[in-house]
Amino acid sequence: MDLAYFAFEGARFMMAPARLAADLTRHGIQSPANPMAYSPYARSIAAGCEMFERATRRYGKPAFGLSGTTVEGMRVPVTERVVWERPFCRVISFDRGFLRPPSEPQPKLLIVAPMSGHYATLLRGTVEAMLPNHHVLVTDWSDARMVPLMAGRFDLDSYIDYLQAIFRDLGPDLHVMAVCQPAVPVIAAVAVMEAEGSPSVPVSMTLMGGPIDTRRSPTAVNCLAQERGQAWFETNTISYVPPLYPGAWRRVYPGFLQLSGFMAMNLDRHVDAHSDMFGHLVRGDGDSAERHRDFYDEYLAVMDLTAEFYLQTVETVFVNHDLPKGTMRHRGRPVDLGAIRRCAVLAVEGENDDISGVGQTLAALDLTPNLAPERKAYHLQPDVGHYGVFNGSRYRAVIAPRISAFVRAMQVFVAEDVPHLRRVV
Repeated sequence: MDLAYFAFEGARFMMAPARLAADLTRHGIQSPANPMAYSPYARSIAAGCEMFERATRRYGKPAFGLSGTTVEGMRVPVTERVVWERPFCRVISFDRGFLRPPSEPQPKLLIVAPMSGHYATLLRGTVEAMLPNHHVLVTDWSDARMVPLMAGRFDLDSYIDYLQAIFRDLGPDLHVMAVCQPAVPVIAAVAVMEAEGSPSVPVSMTLMGGPIDTRRSPTAVNCLAQERGQAWFETNTISYVPPLYPGAWRRVYPGFLQLSGFMAMNLDRHVDAHSDMFGHLVRGDGDSAERHRDFYDEYLAVMDLTAEFYLQTVETVFVNHDLPKGTMRHRGRPVDLGAIRRCAVLAVEGENDDISGVGQTLAALDLTPNLAPERKAYHLQPDVGHYGVFNGSRYRAVIAPRISAFVRAMQVFVAEDVPHLRRVV
């Protein structure tokens, strides 16, 4: 498996002439100068060429593209600014340009994006829904194939180190939202900081569809990891980055393998979507075709993960269940969730989640016995799957307002826990 990446790049290279020919054919057939351009026959050929080109393309990192939001009925511009950066991550702040200060407090909310194959832009809808009521920041994790070897290793311990550094630099009035995979490192980072008595512990953390305890309602993903074990994943999924990229010879879990797993889980749905896309193109249904393009331009854009991070996560979270068992360690020191006494916790789950089953995120409330009940909350959203926990109509209408209400409610504890911030409340 070590050279699978080379085979993938070789196949992509060999397909390049055919992809170029398909693209040129499509543009030629659709040219206004072509008298047959609007015939059903021409549209069918053009649709086939576009489907082929899209199926063989490597998709680049998308942009967030959030240019504005509405705050208290006033439309304001939004600009992106990098406020923290290291080789494997940067934090983007979405700055809103107010003409007048809002009348309600705007808590600082850090959204920790998953490092699980997709870019942080997958959370575009998550960010957009929180912008009207929060100063939103998001972790933008780096594609491992673009990070030179000289930047060093990046494993689960490094991930937790990064989170602690971000929490310290962004201030003690910070609220954190962890979407899926980062639920474990976020709660671990908070526990380590609480044990140290750090003044920079976040005010609250919202854990959304995260694998805190995968022994509860195990899904197909959880069972596969449990059955195969870490050694199988190391043998069958880890490869070297080819010399074409800055991260040449880094051992990674390639994004194209993760994408194949994503696609395989709902293969029929993806086949139907692409069949529908072909029909939209032939019929000239531009709006439906554009919605398909927007979704799959995001969904098919994937990034590589460092091998050490991927394998350590598989072993710690899915095979050994170290966090709920109380045996997880960070840099040799125990991660004690019992140390969490200040950072409030909201657990959010989806009723139909097929990635993190119901109860896996709720476990965070049971594993923090020394946190006061008034600092704990739980929300189970009916009729949504994993993606619907952090995106879509129910997220916008129900879940996002629930999170905002929780964040505002927890603000009352800022002065109590961090006396020098009394002036903020």
